[in-house]
Amino acid sequence: MRVCVAGAYGAFGMKHLDAIANIDDVQVTSVMGPTKEKIEAFAAERGIGHAGATLEECLERDDVDAVILATPTQMHADQAVACMEAGKHVLVEIPMADSLADSQRVVAKQKETGLVAMAGQVRRFNPSHQWIHNKVKAGELKIQQMDVQTYFFRRTNTNAKGEPRSWTDHLLWHHACHTVDLFQYQTGETVSESFGLQGPMHPDLDIAMDMSIGMKTPNGAICTLSLSFNNDGPFGTFFRYICDNGTYLARYDDLFDGYDKPIDLSDVAVSNNGIELIDREFFSAIKEGREPNASVAQVLPAMETLDTIERSFR
Repeated sequence: MRVCVAGAYGAFGMKHLDAIANIDDVQVTSVMGPTKEKIEAFAAERGIGHAGATLEECLERDDVDAVILATPTQMHADQAVACMEAGKHVLVEIPMADSLADSQRVVAKQKETGLVAMAGQVRRFNPSHQWIHNKVKAGELKIQQMDVQTYFFRRTNTNAKGEPRSWTDHLLWHHACHTVDLFQYQTGETVSESFGLQGPMHPDLDIAMDMSIGMKTPNGAICTLSLSFNNDGPFGTFFRYICDNGTYLARYDDLFDGYDKPIDLSDVAVSNNGIELIDREFFSAIKEGREPNASVAQVLPAMETLDTIERSFR
């Protein structure tokens, strides 16, 4: 499997490169970045044969079977469609688009081409959330409520590495997308009721810095999600699962019970790295000719819920 990583020297591009290094029979043959000089130096440092300053240049290559898009959110839909039009399988980092219409366009192109197109919903793959999912499927747990906090201190336009960003992040279409999809995936239901509240818009970034979201499934499970770019403290997303048979706290790839006792996840998956696990699923689906977990079609209901929440702001 020969893959191009677009947005390679961004924070998540590097995470994917590190993950791929642990996967047999997959080779990064091309990387893309917006600055030719930087991406060529990056490729040379990593021992990667080709570096391009445009995605089009990378898509023209015969030694690229699949593409991982770790590019700015606003580019995701157009780039995902371009990859499939070029005959390349595509894994597009979260979110696959920042509107419902663009999400539908990506799903339509996948159906037209039959290629593997996967959204980067990594929470489905974190061992912590996989453990919960396995228990729910086995009938050992029923989720009654999820209480989720997504917190950052990001009052300037900087990325996860603390570097200036060329694009603007979004609490709803990026960060809430993780939890909206996960809530529906874990409960096995599509949200029937949802609403959102947002705080004042940032004067320069023109985005809400604080947000509150509520959701409910037909069977009565509820989710409360709080998001902020104003929280001065540890950053990230922290999940509390309140179930009929215990309470669990998920912090990325780690899981604890309601009393903060660690839960052994060593037998859940072949790795404890969610990014590696999502990449493994992408490449396995291509090789096996099947729909992956977190295909763009499977994630579309989450994008529909995000659209409903966005409309509730108005």
